[in-house]
Amino acid sequence: MKITVTEAAAKQIDECAKHGEMQGMGLRIAAKRKQDGSIDYAMGFDNAKGDDARIETTGVAILVAPTSSELLDGMTLDYVELEPGSREFIFMNPNDPHYIPPEA
Repeated sequence: MKITVTEAAAKQIDECAKHGEMQGMGLRIAAKRKQDGSIDYAMGFDNAKGDDARIETTGVAILVAPTSSELLDGMTLDYVELEPGSREFIFMNPNDPHYIPPEA
């Protein structure tokens, strides 16, 4: 299983962990397929559970439950400015039928 976290996302995750006093915890990412085929995401800091996949990328420990692993394989998590002054996490996931790869 492969998940990529960009430098911008890793920096923001680190800031969130410090602000919420969650240093040392992994970032759990969960995914669920919606009726239209798209994917709904959730994430938050958590402790690892026995059957979780644990991925270390860009200095971030990512936790994924087996029920989400197939939907998240190959995904990239980024933190971008979508509108001036408004930054947010985005999930770039080739497993989502509505995904359009960014132009190079």
